[in-house]
Amino acid sequence: MRALRFSEYGPASVLEVADLPEPHAGPGRVRVAVRASGVTPADCYLRSGRFRDTMPLRLPHVLGVDAAGVVDEVGPGVTGVRPGDEVFGIVDLAERGGANAEYAVLAAWAPKPDALSWEQAGAAANIETATRALDRLKVTAGTTLLIEGAAGGVGTVAVQLAAARGARVFGTAGPRNQAFVAGLGATPTTYGPGLDERVTALAPDGVDVVLDCAGSGSLPDLVDLAGSPDRVTTVADLNAAKYGVHLSRSMGPGADPQAVEGLAAAAALAQQGRFTVPVAAAFTLENAAAAHRLSETAHARGKIVLTL
Repeated sequence: MRALRFSEYGPASVLEVADLPEPHAGPGRVRVAVRASGVTPADCYLRSGRFRDTMPLRLPHVLGVDAAGVVDEVGPGVTGVRPGDEVFGIVDLAERGGANAEYAVLAAWAPKPDALSWEQAGAAANIETATRALDRLKVTAGTTLLIEGAAGGVGTVAVQLAAARGARVFGTAGPRNQAFVAGLGATPTTYGPGLDERVTALAPDGVDVVLDCAGSGSLPDLVDLAGSPDRVTTVADLNAAKYGVHLSRSMGPGADPQAVEGLAAAAALAQQGRFTVPVAAAFTLENAAAAHRLSETAHARGKIVLTL
């Protein structure tokens, strides 16, 4: 099969498409013929070597943690799914990759809703991340939530899932994305200097909790807005501990429990017309370097995917 891998840490140019042996579904797993697979900031961090000390990899490494495709192998002990079913899901995150390939073995999955295209369904990792962070912050009906970076891959998902829980959501984004964020269900505002005053004007009673999806260095301001670092969670700022903020991640030291139940919940919302996945751009596997470069700009509006 064709798979995206890198043999040395470095810039996007180290990526290559190689012919590799196909993986097979073990106990509790399914294999899919991949139609679309996501690119996440974590993929770029792994490839660049930013995590080499805390999460060392055995090189060469195949990237990608989420995929949507057609089941073609069902492992022992798996029920409720059979070859030919369309699903979307995530790999065993302890392996830190394997989904950017023609075949991928999924450890958690849900039926792909008709309401989502293959490219949109390739966003399972964003759904798991957003659900995990919202659970950490105990976002429920009546919660007032500020999302920093509401127009990105995780932010666009988190806005919708929080709104579906009955939360009142505020989201920061650049000037060109204000209407886009509003369309997802959040009251938009711009990020950057003066955020405290802008949010206070929109929510005079303050915000209950804050989710940082941007990792732009704004945690001190977000802590001030929330009133306490334990009311802020980030999924993007690796300097979180410096400010007493929790960095939520699903793999590596100090990982939070995975929120794979969010996949089925998002699928149900999609079928009800209450959830979608904005796709920033889709690239072929052979053009994955361009996908990584776009991700590294931190200005992509929605999910970046690879199509197969």
